[in-house]
Amino acid sequence: MSPDFPVSSKMTARAAGGMQPKITLARCTPDALVCRGMKLGVIGCGKMGSALVEGAIRSGAIGASQVSGCDTHRATADAFAAATGATLAADIASLDADTFLLCTKPHHAAAALAALPPTAGLVISVAAGLTTAWLEARVPAGCRVIRCMPNTPALVGKGAAAFCRGSSATEADADAARLLLGSVGIVVELPESLMDAVTGLSGSGPAFVYIMIEAMADGGVRAGLPRADALKLAAQTVLGAAAMVLDTGVHPAALKDMVASPGGTTIAGLAELEKHGMRAAFIEAVHSAARRATELGGS
Repeated sequence: MSPDFPVSSKMTARAAGGMQPKITLARCTPDALVCRGMKLGVIGCGKMGSALVEGAIRSGAIGASQVSGCDTHRATADAFAAATGATLAADIASLDADTFLLCTKPHHAAAALAALPPTAGLVISVAAGLTTAWLEARVPAGCRVIRCMPNTPALVGKGAAAFCRGSSATEADADAARLLLGSVGIVVELPESLMDAVTGLSGSGPAFVYIMIEAMADGGVRAGLPRADALKLAAQTVLGAAAMVLDTGVHPAALKDMVASPGGTTIAGLAELEKHGMRAAFIEAVHSAARRATELGGS
């Protein structure tokens, strides 16, 4: 909190007014994948594929012995195997799997799907912009699909992800997506019509926040702080503010008002942000990224 407003617990409760019940974020329990003996094949063993599999193994949602992977870059595949304990396959057709995690770049997805064995049961795709209809037109007959949009903080277990089901995906398929994505952060299921909005918000959003952290740190340096300390303080401030929103369920506007006292330093800073259009800039950034996701999906 800002020195403007030394908030007591009593003040916090009063500022929140009719505080909503604490938000409970959907996280997954380590059971369904192991219990049903899934064999998971990872197509594309880069950062996102590794993050999801490492998180799932760490949480107990799946065992390393149930996972195999392949990647066109040998060094990437070797790093994946070393990090996860999974086995490697020479190519997609050789993966010992019934469920496939598609982590390729979108422009490589068609070739990858064409190489799937005819026995493939489920494809969980994290390829940006590719719709369930597009995926279903390219998987083997009878194969179900789930479309996901995770984000890069999954690499440190703080991801935010959404998914939608294809036309024939089952509740068990949705559970599989929840387990994988929920092992590295939070996950929500949404209609496919909102997936491009998710891409613009949480998919692209980390980059927007990094710029904000960098700019806040620059402000601290301008005010006299050493660079390393300014960056650490800025990053922790963003982390703490986000935790306040998620853990209390209080609207961000109410939390902002708890920090900004009359005539204080915080309201002076907020006035500058409004003067320079910060709020509008973030709104337009998310909207523009979402629009671009729609364009990529149609190309």
